[in-house]
Amino acid sequence: MANSVLESLLTGNAHYVEHLDADHFEGVRDVQEPPVVTVGCSDSRVPVEALWCSDKAGTLFKSVNIANQAWTTVDGSLVVNDVVGYAVAELGVSDIVVLGHTGCGGLSSAYESVVGDGDKDFPVAVEEAVSRLVPLVEEARELGLFDEETPTADAVNRLVEYAVVRQVEFLTESDEVPESTDCWGFVYDFQHAYGDDDGAAYLVAANGDSDPERVAEWVPDEFEGRVKSIR
Repeated sequence: MANSVLESLLTGNAHYVEHLDADHFEGVRDVQEPPVVTVGCSDSRVPVEALWCSDKAGTLFKSVNIANQAWTTVDGSLVVNDVVGYAVAELGVSDIVVLGHTGCGGLSSAYESVVGDGDKDFPVAVEEAVSRLVPLVEEARELGLFDEETPTADAVNRLVEYAVVRQVEFLTESDEVPESTDCWGFVYDFQHAYGDDDGAAYLVAANGDSDPERVAEWVPDEFEGRVKSIR
């Protein structure tokens, strides 16, 4: 019996192959030297390569996971995750991008575990991933980023930005990341939390700094509207 999803995947790949330029893998068939590693979310609404209009082979090294976490836990300690670690140690990337997004389910789960009943039954690995976000939610509440009067959607989107900022700080301060590496934090917006442009990515952190005025100093004048904060 034919499987419609499988058929769709094969049809899509056939279209991709048919329209691929003959020189698409020229210079990168045997080696890769991407300048950027991105840490994005697994969310099906976040097209990591397409949103940067980056379809050239060998351009982006990618980490995609629950709530775009640039870290993981080893022996009880937070460390740079495997993809980012490989990118800086073996590929020598010059830039790291942490890409959060509005309406993030991972941050929503961490938020609910702190302020709600917290009784969702997740698989063990998912529970571990969400647990790494819980301290960020607790920190944000202590800082007054949200309270019991804050609508849930607003609280989650503020947490998304806060999590991106904290991870950029973590990467900037990590001994595993060379000091010469630039670390950028963006939020991809499809809920109009930052503006009216669907799919716009807003720069919320730059090399450990999250003050919008100082972050804006890093971008060309034509993109000053893409530096915002909702915290």
